[in-house]
Amino acid sequence: MDNDIAIKVTDLTKMYKLYNKNSDRLKDALGLMKEQGYTEHLALNHVNLEVKRGETIGIIGTNGSGKSTILKIITGVLSPTSGDVQVNGHISALLELGAGFNLEYNGIDNIYLNGMMIGFSEEEIDKRLDAILEFADIGDYVYQPVKTYSSGMFVRLAFAVAINIDPEILIVDEALSVGDVFFQAKCYHKFEEFKEQGKTILFVSHDLSTISRYCDRAVLLNKGVILGEGTPKKMIDIYKQVLVGQYPLPENDFKSLLEDEDIREAAEKAENPDLLEYGNNAAGITEFYALDSKGIRTNSVIKGSEFEIHMKVKFLQDVSAPIFAFTFKNILGIEITGTNSMVEKSFLEPVKAGDEKEIVFKQRMLLQGGEYLVSFGVTGFEQDNFVVYHRLYDALNITVVSDKNTVGFFDMESEVSVTDAKRD
Repeated sequence: MDNDIAIKVTDLTKMYKLYNKNSDRLKDALGLMKEQGYTEHLALNHVNLEVKRGETIGIIGTNGSGKSTILKIITGVLSPTSGDVQVNGHISALLELGAGFNLEYNGIDNIYLNGMMIGFSEEEIDKRLDAILEFADIGDYVYQPVKTYSSGMFVRLAFAVAINIDPEILIVDEALSVGDVFFQAKCYHKFEEFKEQGKTILFVSHDLSTISRYCDRAVLLNKGVILGEGTPKKMIDIYKQVLVGQYPLPENDFKSLLEDEDIREAAEKAENPDLLEYGNNAAGITEFYALDSKGIRTNSVIKGSEFEIHMKVKFLQDVSAPIFAFTFKNILGIEITGTNSMVEKSFLEPVKAGDEKEIVFKQRMLLQGGEYLVSFGVTGFEQDNFVVYHRLYDALNITVVSDKNTVGFFDMESEVSVTDAKRD
């Protein structure tokens, strides 16, 4: 394996046997099965993946897609059915909550137990103990059996051990969703330190904003197969299609959308040549644009001014209650803000095939100066199922012009006053 590769997964497959009855499991183990009493489930199906040294890779996918399985195989917790995994570097892993902990031991004992399991000597753990305890910050609970810990204390201690043993490769499976907001912020700050130090990070998260912010690359798993890998923004957009059951898009559905001249022209007029669009054949977005405070079409909006987002939608089928939406993202693909007609309680009516609607969102621009991408959508619910009629991702570019940028994504428009302090 090349020295610049930290993890290499080759043709990896993991198959589970799903037995019809518990007795069939025992018969199979004893070699007494006359007929196959189980079905085969491929948690991973011939997966190939390379992670370079210093990369931060996020794995996304629906529940049951194989995300946790691949991490467990990489860390040696599970054995593959077939295929090969090579790891070049010292791994520290935070997988299932409390994995590797002895519930009867106290926190201190478990620190040494985990450290030795990872490969450190007692002397090496001694040197890191203060840093681990400081990061975990669970006070005197560290002297109590961990079976008395809350889930938050569990993850604090486990993560403190995982990151303070100076790993070359850190692997994390959704553990950061546990714990209070202050601890999560501390963990992500440590992520940033690790990235600056050139360490390799591989993690699973359902928090797409985290994937966008921290990852150099994202891998999309679905039903044990890698659908794609690339920039977080691109993979997240495809993942959203998977979530609504529209990836890959049925050919006939999308073809019927583009056969409508108005909808086809809207797609052709989009500023972004890499525009992602999908939906079924019920409706299509035919026009979209922004107006400044003077009512002029523009791609530049002055911070603090009123502006409007317009979209026109043509319906090709009857729809009981369409929802119209827009979203602002930054150039990293992180969703900053947005809204829809259902949230705003502005339109909850049925429409007929052939109807055309113009939707106007009016608001004041409070985002910081910079470049943003606007996405549009027409969705709805049919028999409690969420349905996408048409979506246009990153269809419009908006530049916010500002002579004063505060911290973060938007301006709270604070008013500051300074006076002499009153003395008691």
